[in-house]
Amino acid sequence: MKTLTRIINAIGSPDEQCQRHMALHLDGLVKPIGSLGRLELLAVQLSGISHTLEPAYPRKLIVVTAADHGVYDEDVSSAPQIVTHMQMINMVEGKAGVNVLAKQAGAEVLLVDTGIKGDVIPGVVDFRVRQGSDNIAQGPAMRHDEAYHLIERCANLAMQQVEKGVNLIGVGELGMANTTPAAAVVSVMCRASPALTVGTGANFPAPRLQHKVDVVSRAIAINRPDAEDGIDVLAKVGGFDLCGMAGTIIGAAAAGIPVVLDGFLSYASAIAAMKIAPSIRPYLIPSHRSAEKGTQTALTFLALSPVLDMDMRLGEGSGAALMFPLIDAACAIPAQMGTLASGSIVLTKS
Repeated sequence: MKTLTRIINAIGSPDEQCQRHMALHLDGLVKPIGSLGRLELLAVQLSGISHTLEPAYPRKLIVVTAADHGVYDEDVSSAPQIVTHMQMINMVEGKAGVNVLAKQAGAEVLLVDTGIKGDVIPGVVDFRVRQGSDNIAQGPAMRHDEAYHLIERCANLAMQQVEKGVNLIGVGELGMANTTPAAAVVSVMCRASPALTVGTGANFPAPRLQHKVDVVSRAIAINRPDAEDGIDVLAKVGGFDLCGMAGTIIGAAAAGIPVVLDGFLSYASAIAAMKIAPSIRPYLIPSHRSAEKGTQTALTFLALSPVLDMDMRLGEGSGAALMFPLIDAACAIPAQMGTLASGSIVLTKS
């Protein structure tokens, strides 16, 4: 297993020459210049990441990291905590939303238990640190070394999947009450008030939203995480599932493949991952604008703009799964469209 330092040092830069050539090729296709908008920008990004003018991703994978959270005890979730364990079983059986959407997109799903309460579930990668993180409203979620090694372990897992033939990874999560630590992470790292980052999550009653804001504020005040240290923030006010996503993001970038983000939870993890390894940013592809309140704050910090806006807040990697067909489309356009030259058509930029 590679150390986190070695993994970070392995992250390369996109091929700028490929990006320039792809942009020129797109301008020469049988269409008005720039008329395919974001698809063209995506094709250029993918070309640079993959160092080729013919990017293609036949083997797609969504990595779902799951964990329970001690902050659940602060009454910040409307669902029973056992739902984390129950929903993971549904995922193993292929019954969850991410399974359906991944299958539709021709993608696989890899389930990782980073800290679920209850018995270990067959069919799930067992990276369990322990059964649930500690309550961030009373102290740190975990020790610094627990966060570090979990990030490192999940980064290695992503790289191993690429060695096995995966060439596109999406991230997802599962964990009752996990929007609370995600809001805390975004508040700290974006230096934003919890009132701007705390949302209703999975149907948390709107009249009780101030209670959730107060819990996040208390967690930040008690733990005093360092906004410039992604591991410190994840250890103090994050969770095992968020650490797992951060590691997966870093590992995918180190392996030289694109990583598709899901919604608010993944954006929180991406912010922390970017503090740990700033060179990951060119590899990030945002999927959708989550309905969770702090999404725009996180996206502004990341300087990313999602393609989809569907008022979704399921999590699980569902948004990443929906993004996969658009990535395929961005690859198909330059590969299959005819050129202006071949059709004897001449266009000029206005």
